[in-house]
Amino acid sequence: MRLRYITQGLRVAGLVLALAAPLGTPPSARAAEIVYPAGSRFGFQPPADMVPSRRFAGFERREGGATLSVVELPPNAFAELVTNFTDANLLTQGFAVEKREPMKIGEAEAMLFTGEQPSAPGTEGPTVRKLLLLVGDPTVTGMIVAQALPDAETEASLRALITNVTIRPPLTLAQQVDALPFRIADPAGFRPVRVLAGNSVLMTEGSKDQMLNVEQPILVVAQAVQQPPAAEQRDGFARSALYANQTMKDFVIERAQSYRRNGVDWHEIVARAVDVPSNKPIVVSQTIRFAPDGYLRAVGIVREDQRDGTLSKFRQIIDSVQIK
Repeated sequence: MRLRYITQGLRVAGLVLALAAPLGTPPSARAAEIVYPAGSRFGFQPPADMVPSRRFAGFERREGGATLSVVELPPNAFAELVTNFTDANLLTQGFAVEKREPMKIGEAEAMLFTGEQPSAPGTEGPTVRKLLLLVGDPTVTGMIVAQALPDAETEASLRALITNVTIRPPLTLAQQVDALPFRIADPAGFRPVRVLAGNSVLMTEGSKDQMLNVEQPILVVAQAVQQPPAAEQRDGFARSALYANQTMKDFVIERAQSYRRNGVDWHEIVARAVDVPSNKPIVVSQTIRFAPDGYLRAVGIVREDQRDGTLSKFRQIIDSVQIK
């Protein structure tokens, strides 16, 4: 059984499990307008007290207690997800399914899973009410998770929130770049190729969009909105983030340093490694810019014989990034 999409999808969905305290007030009336999370093709009509999240693609209640997240996957993922999202598989992820029902979202096929996420064994946390909707449009698959703490949403309002979804046509690359939470003022000759998860962009220098065998240098810039590590933990955090990339191996760090510039804390690593798919020697540059509520991370990869001049371009690009 292939669990490629299951693992990817439920990891992202898991980001919204850390809900804040439940509300004691009933949900408010729903807004009439359709709101799209930044860069997403899936639009919703959230209640007035739910706002676009800065932590994930979707919405969350200001006071906590309810969230809606959306993950976009390739169009052929839908059938595989429906087949492999068995009750047993989902239960291993902590989602106890009570009911599943096929439905239509416009002309798209869909499957709605209804159930709950019990508190972890040995804890006294509340049981989370949870709905998971898979949407199979011919051009995109959507995995949408709506969940709420007790009394934060009624069953009917939670169902309406997740099923009242609109799918818009594919966005152009320029539109996706414009929707990113940051702006790159100086691309240094690089160009965007792909936007990922609404908060990161893949860039390259060269004419090819598909880079095989590290033919062209690539740079990925991503924003993470989560509590950054304490100053004394940042070197270990940066090294762990670098080593977690399974497309590289045999790291040899040339330089790893923390520094402060213009009132901002930075950490930079330059390392040699081996590209796993091509088995070619590469140079990796990782730069992290820390902020009180998150951090910006840039990872550049270049063939060892192309490193001269390219590493300085990586730095030039990340230095020019402006958070919106």
